[in-house]
Amino acid sequence: MTVRQVADYLQIHPETVRRWLRDGALRGVNLGGVAGWRIQHAELERFIEERRKPG
Repeated sequence: MTVRQVADYLQIHPETVRRWLRDGALRGVNLGGVAGWRIQHAELERFIEERRKPG
């Protein structure tokens, strides 16, 4: 998934996704340049579940 696809899926701004990637909270592969980041769907699901946990 691209940064835009993740942002659309979560209904957030793409820069928020990029910040999570830079901070290491969300894992992805930076293909560089125009290609940008790619995030596996399974990683996005892991990230969502991790954020749902209380405390």
